[in-house]
Amino acid sequence: MVTTDWKSDLRQRGYRLTPQRQLVLEAVDTLEHATPDEILVEVRRTASGVNISTVYRTLELLEELGLVSHTHLGHGAPTYHLAARHHHLHLVCRDCADVVEADVEIAAEFTAKLRDTFDFDTDMKHFAIFGRCGTCTRTAESAAETVAEPAADSAGE
Repeated sequence: MVTTDWKSDLRQRGYRLTPQRQLVLEAVDTLEHATPDEILVEVRRTASGVNISTVYRTLELLEELGLVSHTHLGHGAPTYHLAARHHHLHLVCRDCADVVEADVEIAAEFTAKLRDTFDFDTDMKHFAIFGRCGTCTRTAESAAETVAEPAADSAGE
């Protein structure tokens, strides 16, 4: 739900919390990692007249104001989440597309090495690591074993 902090933050910067801005903020809050199209669907549950350009303009403004941030979790549109949440990495499963949030501290040693070696300060809030989740790894291993068993049986005959 939209907090009074967001309202006062917008007002202090000379902006009003319009109904469209409030609906977009609430959709981002509810959906957590959502594309503009997914945010539009959520907003249209309440306000059917809102169009995609309004969502994009609102997200752009809210990101400039530091209220939301985006991450690229694969090909296609970025996903948005509230910036007030702790900074985190996104672990994205290539098989099932599940997204797990991991505290950036888990990568502290890696980012320190980048800083020391390359004099490069990383922006971890836009960082996604792609791989395979545990469930999909076990499923793939089980499928590989099933395929390998008949081949082993026929080789022994």
